[in-house]
Amino acid sequence: MNLLVVNDDSIHAPGLALLARAAADFGNVWVVAPARQCSAMSQKLTIHGALSLEQISSYPAPVRAAYQVDGTPADCVKAAVQQILDEKPDFVLSGVNNGYNVGYEIAYSGTVGAAFEANLNGIPAMALSSGFHASLDAAAHFLGEMLESFLVSCQTDREIWNVNFPSVDVNAVKGILWDRPVAPSWLFNTTYEPRPLSPEHTLLDIQGEPLAPSHPVPPGTDLDAVFRGYISVSKLKCSVLR
Repeated sequence: MNLLVVNDDSIHAPGLALLARAAADFGNVWVVAPARQCSAMSQKLTIHGALSLEQISSYPAPVRAAYQVDGTPADCVKAAVQQILDEKPDFVLSGVNNGYNVGYEIAYSGTVGAAFEANLNGIPAMALSSGFHASLDAAAHFLGEMLESFLVSCQTDREIWNVNFPSVDVNAVKGILWDRPVAPSWLFNTTYEPRPLSPEHTLLDIQGEPLAPSHPVPPGTDLDAVFRGYISVSKLKCSVLR
């Protein structure tokens, strides 16, 4: 089994190395990730100029090869499929992202965008995320179980599995909630505070704080699941795929 591991937090992200190490228990792993932070880029592609591709000589996981691409997460998937790998991977695994991808934030996520790019190339994909700046211990503990469930039972390239690990201690994880609907709400409500520099020029300072588990959220949803200490699994479809 050939597995492509990507992310949007950059080639240096600890969540990427964690996912690559876990994936190595299931097959041959290639890592292709952005050279720098690419969060909130959704499925953005680079369409002008050239992409810089560099092989990483020493990567902290037992992989066949690791590359950094001076582009977006979707660029990484397309470059891997079309140029880097000798054959199309059987599965694409994206993450583990630093920050939940739940609710409306899914639309902006580069992690999820890379998974959808895999679907458009005919490859089943899974996106995995954890809480922002949270410990990866829960993800590390349950990654093997989640990957086995996905790689064994998921044979479709018409949807992605969107997995979010709660920001709690390993022993506090209550279990897995499957087929969670996406919360019709924001996790992070961004606002813009104007700061005039001149009559013609204004800066908009970006402000906002993410919701905390104490905030009320739509019950039964992906956001509700992680706030209550569960691993949330949602199955998402790209609107152009039937």
